[in-house]
Amino acid sequence: MTEKLWMKNSYIREWRARIEKVTASKFVVLDKSAFYPEKGGQPSDFGKIILQGNEFNVLFGKDFGTDVSYEVSEQGLKEGDNVLCVLDWKRRYKLMRMHTAAHILHNVIFGETGALISGNQLDVEKSRMDFCVENFDRELLNGFVEKANELLARNLPIEVKFLPREEAFKIPGIIRLKDKLPKAVEVLRIVDIGGVDITADGGTHVRNTDEVGKIKIEGMKNKGKNNRRIYFSLEGEA
Repeated sequence: MTEKLWMKNSYIREWRARIEKVTASKFVVLDKSAFYPEKGGQPSDFGKIILQGNEFNVLFGKDFGTDVSYEVSEQGLKEGDNVLCVLDWKRRYKLMRMHTAAHILHNVIFGETGALISGNQLDVEKSRMDFCVENFDRELLNGFVEKANELLARNLPIEVKFLPREEAFKIPGIIRLKDKLPKAVEVLRIVDIGGVDITADGGTHVRNTDEVGKIKIEGMKNKGKNNRRIYFSLEGEA
């Protein structure tokens, strides 16, 4: 079983771990990990697993529920090995900033239109979100971005907490994805951005919106009936 360190602390950059399992010589399960696996529209983290001076690049991660499996670049890791794990922090931090920005932008769009997210994909340079909404033009979008950037400039603190499903669902708008949360999930991880945006979310975020910068719209597309896609990037450095 993998202890998912990123769930409680997104700022862990290095940690010691034990190899719990090795499959096909290149897929490893760690007893604890801060490498985020690809899910929820957030890409896998990159980094290194180091054993006695030998470096194994982490290429991809997949969450299987209790275990998280990582593909590494070389063979040589064995069950029981004690290793040092090092996160590609520069890349991760960009994704954290992008993720928090996406939450704030969707908070504004959801508040103005009631639109749910039908798809999303974060990346380090440009991200996208799809919305279930019929009428959406560039002028409206520019107004939403302006409001989102005003919220980001308020230096809102970001808190992560865990709530039982029944309690969490008492929070209005806690689930904003088009596809509902599986019933098997009994405890929800809640990301609270300054009391302005409170949603169930499993990804990584910054500690304060002052780390994000400003949202810039890179484009928009009509992806079919009641489906609009927007592309955005971030301006400024944390």
